[in-house]
Amino acid sequence: MEEARSRNLKAPYNVQELAKQQVGTILLRYIHDDIETISDSSMLLPEIPVIDMLAIGDDNSELQRLHFACKEWGYFQLVNHGVSSSLVEKVKSEIQAFFNLPMEEKKKFEQQEGDVEGYGQDVVFTEEQKDIMEEYCKEMKSLTMIIIRQLGKALRMDEKEMRDLSNDGMLLIRMNYYPPCHEPDKTIGVSPHSDTDALTILLQLNETDGLQVRKDHIWVPIKPLPNAFIVN
Repeated sequence: MEEARSRNLKAPYNVQELAKQQVGTILLRYIHDDIETISDSSMLLPEIPVIDMLAIGDDNSELQRLHFACKEWGYFQLVNHGVSSSLVEKVKSEIQAFFNLPMEEKKKFEQQEGDVEGYGQDVVFTEEQKDIMEEYCKEMKSLTMIIIRQLGKALRMDEKEMRDLSNDGMLLIRMNYYPPCHEPDKTIGVSPHSDTDALTILLQLNETDGLQVRKDHIWVPIKPLPNAFIVN
């Protein structure tokens, strides 16, 4: 079935285009029958910690909550982070606008041989996105350094030592599109993994549940809060 259907699809497959074609059956390449079943949303499960960045400077207990979140979860939602909501909304709008472009337009930004950037890969900016994304990158770099500094305080590390450890770091932005799926029990957006980066700051375009983290051998769904970043 997959072979016959694939003759009408341009390779490599693009999940967004497949979703538009309303393919009735999930292609075999996207089926993951070897992955542990994710948690049922109806189950009573714990929620990842929420850290108020504004409160950390004045409240030692908030710093301790940050320490607990990193030690016990490795994840937390960050509110009052200082990044303007207008910039965040502009970034969301630009990302959505890019994915809404016709395929022929998006293909102009496809990865070229020998390059590591491009549509379908980790990084792609159109000229229209450039100014907003550059501003967003600056804000993310600043926020990253603030988080790292607070982590250093929680660990009682010397501030200079913590700063030196992160000075040579690299900042990358990745934009992912996850289409709606009529058979979610057969597939998964991203396979279970551990990030190799020192710090990952996630911005979700909407408040749809999807991301899950593993805690005490159970997959726990993250319910994204408005105007919050998910930090790993």
